[in-house]
Amino acid sequence: MATADLLRKYYFTKEEEAEEHLLHAPRKTGFPAPSFRHRIVIESIGQPIESAYFWIMDHLRYDWGYTDFLKITDVFAASEQSAFFGVSEQRLGAQQEKAATYLRGISEMIKALFQIVRELRIIDERLAYYIDTYEGRPNAMSSEITLKGVWIDQVEGGVKNAASVYGLAQSVGFSILPDLFFRIRIKDVDKLDNQVDALEFNEKVKEVLRRKLRQFYEWKKRTYGELSTRRRFIIKYLRQHYETIKLYMGWIKPYLRNIRRLQLDQKRLESADMIAAFEGAMIEIEVLAKKDAPKYRKFRPCILVHFLYRTRPAMQYVGEGYQRGPMHTGKFDLVMRGYIWSNEHIENYQRMREEEDLQLMSLINESIKESMEALGDELKHYLMEGGETFEVPKPAAKPKQPSFIDPFSALWGGVKEIATSFGFPKGGEGGKKKEKEDKIEIADEIVEASRELKTDIYQTYKNYKKMHGMLTW
Repeated sequence: MATADLLRKYYFTKEEEAEEHLLHAPRKTGFPAPSFRHRIVIESIGQPIESAYFWIMDHLRYDWGYTDFLKITDVFAASEQSAFFGVSEQRLGAQQEKAATYLRGISEMIKALFQIVRELRIIDERLAYYIDTYEGRPNAMSSEITLKGVWIDQVEGGVKNAASVYGLAQSVGFSILPDLFFRIRIKDVDKLDNQVDALEFNEKVKEVLRRKLRQFYEWKKRTYGELSTRRRFIIKYLRQHYETIKLYMGWIKPYLRNIRRLQLDQKRLESADMIAAFEGAMIEIEVLAKKDAPKYRKFRPCILVHFLYRTRPAMQYVGEGYQRGPMHTGKFDLVMRGYIWSNEHIENYQRMREEEDLQLMSLINESIKESMEALGDELKHYLMEGGETFEVPKPAAKPKQPSFIDPFSALWGGVKEIATSFGFPKGGEGGKKKEKEDKIEIADEIVEASRELKTDIYQTYKNYKKMHGMLTW
């Protein structure tokens, strides 16, 4: 999205136009049009440029009461053949390698998350049959038949095993055995023998039936306990797995933030001021300083300080650890823009700048969010069962039920609208008076803030020039 569109989106209606040099025509800068603007361009060969940044920040903080600073932009670029480029790329590579390790771990754990949820689905499907039979639900008989079929197929081996229920049914005299095995349901295992003895069949059939039923119900009891225990263990493991993913997400955020800040600004690399064979660097810093005082209820003075450095970094050894760091000397372009903004304006400006940049973390968060949503409500249900808490969405407000006075209120509304069209006031005089007083108070506040902002930004500009031996008037 273009800068002009973003400015309109966040109701900064007018874009600033300023000349880059005295002989150049004004051009759009990508900033909202300020109330006041001052610019200083300095070429300093022997003086480190860091001093200018901290001098401006300290002067605004201690001399003019700007106590709150928001860093909006902090990017840099270095020529490819410079020593600064080599050192920064080494640090960037180390951060990228660490971030890639965590990303691989997160990817593998999300893949395992699907398998864990799938296993829980299978266990819940099996446990549903057990619970139906133990709690005596209406479909208890069909669930019992299902479990008996599982026992015959998985434990006895089905028809392939001659000693199984189906295998014995092929022998003479035992053809009735499968029908008796599936139809008889024993609610109390202690009464199994009595219930089988009451059947009017030969003793050999009842003996085999008694043995098969006893084996089945013992298997049913043991497997129900094993599945219940396994389910509790897997739910705890799922919760631990989910917390590990969240932990890795917390660990990877600083690395992604460092990677973003260590990456070179491609827009500056393409500038004519950056030559690959030269020892050169460009740095862009943007800080918003705002003044907080009790007298400012809504609007307050804000100074947007923008530094653009074009430097020659000299790599020097710092400290005893033989760590090399750059000392920047060269040219810097300082622009101070003054605004009268409310907190909403400040938040909108921050969002506008964030929308211009690539948000790496949001992409990862979205991919993980989509993975979680693909698992459906089952994952959330299992995690809540394991002790995880989630925000419960507030229920939508119920529509207002029609009342018998609605026609009369609608009629009164129509009368008020007609009266207003003939010049009668809409509300009481008290409400209009209060609204008028609020507007006057806000207007006075803006005038006072504008007067103070004009003094602060000009005195900062003038004092910096005086302190550094520049021409002032």
